[in-house]
Amino acid sequence: MRPLRLSRPVAVLVLAACLSACSVQHRLRNSADRRLLSDSALRHAHVGIAVFDPEGRRWLYTHGSDRYFVPASNTKIVTCYAALRHLGDTLDGIVWHDLDTALLLEPTGDPTLLHPDFPEQPVMAFLDSCRRPVYLDLSAWRTTPLGSGWSWDDYAASYMPERSPLPVHGNYVTWRQSTARKEHPADPADTVDVFITGDPEGPWEVDFGPGRAGRFTVGRDRDRNRFVLTEGRPPGGAVDVPFVTRGAATALSLLNERSGGRPTFSAWPADGPRPPGAGRGVRSVATDALLRPLMHRSDNFFAEQALLMVSRRLTGVFDESAAIDRLLATTFAGLPHPPRWADGSGLSRYNLFTPEDIIWVLDRMRADVGMDRLRHLLPTAGTGTLGSLDRRLEGRVLAKTGTLSGVVALSGYLRTRRDRWLLFSFLVNNHRTTATAVRKRFEAFLLDLYERG
Repeated sequence: MRPLRLSRPVAVLVLAACLSACSVQHRLRNSADRRLLSDSALRHAHVGIAVFDPEGRRWLYTHGSDRYFVPASNTKIVTCYAALRHLGDTLDGIVWHDLDTALLLEPTGDPTLLHPDFPEQPVMAFLDSCRRPVYLDLSAWRTTPLGSGWSWDDYAASYMPERSPLPVHGNYVTWRQSTARKEHPADPADTVDVFITGDPEGPWEVDFGPGRAGRFTVGRDRDRNRFVLTEGRPPGGAVDVPFVTRGAATALSLLNERSGGRPTFSAWPADGPRPPGAGRGVRSVATDALLRPLMHRSDNFFAEQALLMVSRRLTGVFDESAAIDRLLATTFAGLPHPPRWADGSGLSRYNLFTPEDIIWVLDRMRADVGMDRLRHLLPTAGTGTLGSLDRRLEGRVLAKTGTLSGVVALSGYLRTRRDRWLLFSFLVNNHRTTATAVRKRFEAFLLDLYERG
């Protein structure tokens, strides 16, 4: 084969491009060493970094990028892409069958039903119009309220509502404390009445803790809806506490209380016959209306329900393990390193992904969805979970955070000063400093990447 010969001008351009690429990589290596790897906060941690140029199809910098890390809420990037690929433009709100004297509902896992973030409620409008008994078919529910690898003792934390086939009000109760002045107090020191209410009203057992606490607190029994409320500051305080779903039993109680018995809601017998046919559906909200808060505020509940909705679409049942197996064999078959994927939110310590896996998903999202749509779905500096990121990166960074004890992650898109998009993934495990300190190191590296990338 004759050797390839380049004209002098072309050779000069090729050489310049190579030198430029090498120069960028050298600068990023120096920046990573200075800003991240040698920093006292990260020196003894496990650190994975990947920076990718999607137009040039080349890695600009990698460090431990093929190693597995617990990604925390960076798992939501994977869940979001699965939802974008499989849930369509509008969520399935409910599927119903006409039984002549009653309606049989198939739940879809839609988390927006009576959720306070969604004033438009097409499913409730449909149910409110029913004047026949309504039965709920729960035969497709094949998973558990709490995910595998979750921290069990966080069961009453606001960020960990239970999963369920028919969520209502986000599967949590908002307890509010308010006060009013007494006109004629029996005791001059006792000048106010304290009112504590739960939203939604429901089948709750309520007890009060002794005395007053420094702040208004609400606890809950692990396995039943008994709430213990303790008065405290501030007077107008509110606390969100997940309720025990008991499959869909609590949801049915809430719907019956709301409807006043018109219609009545109850579970279809486990051995009851299923009508033939696919049934008719009622659409809920735009899929992006769910995915935006999922990504902006890192909503664990929305992420878990989104994965279960994908599961129903792909497998016919609510089973995140079955859905993940199907997704890894199809939608995510091109991942460079087979992950261990356990849930939709990243609450599980069993999740393991590499930075290169996260970059692969980000690249597919960019190609399949487009940056205009991603600008709407992902937070930028000064918004959502990126609220504390340097405002010089506003509109320049679109990213997802991730935080667990000893875990900090940040992955997404950066538009450099030269107006080219780069993909990045930072995964840190086993650090012994604060999440804030680690994020500041990420921020310093991103500012260098913005200026020099």
